[in-house]
Amino acid sequence: MTDMLVNLLRLPPLAPALAATARGGVNVRRAQTFELTLARDFVLKNFAAGWADEMSVGFANKPVSVYIATREARIVGFAAYECTRRAFFGPTGVQATERGHGLGTTLLLASLWGLREMGYVYGIIGGAGPTDFYTRTVGAIPIPDSDPGIYTDLLKQ
Repeated sequence: MTDMLVNLLRLPPLAPALAATARGGVNVRRAQTFELTLARDFVLKNFAAGWADEMSVGFANKPVSVYIATREARIVGFAAYECTRRAFFGPTGVQATERGHGLGTTLLLASLWGLREMGYVYGIIGGAGPTDFYTRTVGAIPIPDSDPGIYTDLLKQ
């Protein structure tokens, strides 16, 4: 999967996305350090151990560089940034039953705004899966010759 580049100076505003998800009964917010185990368990159950490992790094950052989406005090989505590499967004995921309601967009925007607040002008979406979504939502463009990028087996080189 290719990496993508995002101009952080041209991000859509975050507030309308946060308000829309709140109207739908979901709260998107920065995770707290004491929620590491809950977030990690969510990622392990719904996604992959490698994603849980990457996301865990964000809990050591100050401020924490992980956002979570919660419904009725239960995690239903997450997004992390500045975990795998500097200026990288990801991993991210929304529980299957919660997809299609804008949570992925809100989590993406919150994280990219977090990168911008850190002083970055450009962000990288590493190993982007839904490239059409990233292009449509934040104007991301593919980075030529970036596949497989950092997700290759570095031990074979």
